[in-house]
Amino acid sequence: MSEIQNTGPAGNLPPKNYLVESILVTLFCCMPLGVVAIINATKVNTAWEAGDQEGALRSAEEAKKWMKYGIIGAAVGIILYLIFIGIMVAIGAMNQ
Repeated sequence: MSEIQNTGPAGNLPPKNYLVESILVTLFCCMPLGVVAIINATKVNTAWEAGDQEGALRSAEEAKKWMKYGIIGAAVGIILYLIFIGIMVAIGAMNQ
């Protein structure tokens, strides 16, 4: 009886590819950075299955980095937008 295992060439598990997180960042945070994260996330399993463990780890780190940049970019954008709205409300209140 053969068991299906999720193992790579060295018998250990592949690194986390951050694909789900990258897709969520693309949909809800920052599309350009999310797309870069998705591209790197899809390279992880391909490299791992080809026996390129270093390449898989490098792609996983790149996917994680771009996913974080997307989240940070969205947070900064929201904060700047709220500051802008606050300023506009204050200016509107002073002109009445």
